[in-house]
Amino acid sequence: MAKQRMLQFVDVERDMPEKRRPSVRKTDFQEIYGEYAAEKAAEQSARCSQCGVPYCQSHCPLHNNIPDWLRLTAEGRLREAYEVSQATNTFPEICGRICPQDRLCEGNCVIEQSGHGTVTIGSVEKYITDMAFEEGWVQPIRPVAERAESVGIIGAGPGGLAAADMLRRQGIQVTVYDRYDRAGGLLTYGIPGFKLEKDVVMKRINQLRDGGVEFVMNCDVGEDIAFEAIRGKHEAVLIATGVYKSRDLQAPGVGAEGIVRAIDYLTASNKKSFGDDVEEFDSGELNAHGKRVVVIGGGDTAMDCVRTAVRQGAASVKCLYRRDRANMPGSQREVANAEEEGVEFIWLTAPKGFTGDTVEGVMVQRMRLGAPDATGRQTPEVIEGADYVEDADLVIMALGFEPEDLPKLWHTDGLEVTRWGTIKADFRTHETSLEGVYAAGDIVRGASLVVWAIRDGREAAEAIMDYINAPAAVAAE
Repeated sequence: MAKQRMLQFVDVERDMPEKRRPSVRKTDFQEIYGEYAAEKAAEQSARCSQCGVPYCQSHCPLHNNIPDWLRLTAEGRLREAYEVSQATNTFPEICGRICPQDRLCEGNCVIEQSGHGTVTIGSVEKYITDMAFEEGWVQPIRPVAERAESVGIIGAGPGGLAAADMLRRQGIQVTVYDRYDRAGGLLTYGIPGFKLEKDVVMKRINQLRDGGVEFVMNCDVGEDIAFEAIRGKHEAVLIATGVYKSRDLQAPGVGAEGIVRAIDYLTASNKKSFGDDVEEFDSGELNAHGKRVVVIGGGDTAMDCVRTAVRQGAASVKCLYRRDRANMPGSQREVANAEEEGVEFIWLTAPKGFTGDTVEGVMVQRMRLGAPDATGRQTPEVIEGADYVEDADLVIMALGFEPEDLPKLWHTDGLEVTRWGTIKADFRTHETSLEGVYAAGDIVRGASLVVWAIRDGREAAEAIMDYINAPAAVAAE
């Protein structure tokens, strides 16, 4: 009788890939987790209980067929495992690295709920896709037949790239317009290399380029090319710009030198990792070396900033967050990694103002959690008389992102937005108020996860195909 390959969670303990020691990893920007060997990937995959109702799958925004590719990995059928993974996820090698699995698939694993430790879904996903690239299983897109219709995509982030992939597979001619000099959006310039090494992103972009996707870089819509010109050139347009406008803080001294935006700080660091000349970094403006750094915010962007500052050689790194650890929106795994690397978290604190024309300190208010608000989260309340000053040479504001005013920037009438400034689009088809114009990702839902942007991009591509095919269907009747 053949040995039972799955349901090994009782006998085999959860085992993550080896994590580099903090003293070593904080000196560079390489990814902190190692790679599974084939035997270890198979062993950990075999811990899956093959649930009748797989909560890991239902809690994944892409509804990835996780139990199926875990079983295939356990059986050593890695190419099939990759193909199953790729069928629902355009970028599994990226999601395996940066998805907050502790809040999504792994956080809802049945064996985790029963006390046996979740299956290491993200690490296996990363392993099988990295193996696919190494073995040459990831090939450029080759449509069965080319079509004359074209689609313009504004934004080369995960949502736009996911849509580009889906449309090219149908033979559509795809042009992606982006304001930056490299494609990838926040995957390239927002997320540090210790979470997502840049060659991983570039390999996937090169696959899309080799498959016929045209990229028009350094192209600022509304300045370098009119939005209406893009509409006139293509049968359909997808807006996938993301949200890049940083939320501001209104407080005394907020304009002092040395107070910077998280997106500027992270972009400068990532550009340096490509070997680019970055004047703001070289001058010290966006460089934490030797400085007392205070990061304000509690999301994943704040975690990226504190861990980047450590690697740049900051004298000290502190993070202020107005709620406690349990109510922090960022990944708990990232908080733990940051603490291992020497970051100090000061919970229940909020900035009241800043001292010095060149920042010297943050005036801090101590907080407590009061009654729940409409969302059920406890509301932070100021503790009177408990203020103090936190010394700082560099303050990084990581308070989240808001949408830019696209109708104004693009001189476009009729593009409806919500009261939050996001593009108003149908939640099923992603259609906007303009004929043939669709929108997906953060520019619709607000700042969110990469995996949601991928899902939106894939759904929008399906709706665009229906739109393109509709005239032919009408003509055939």
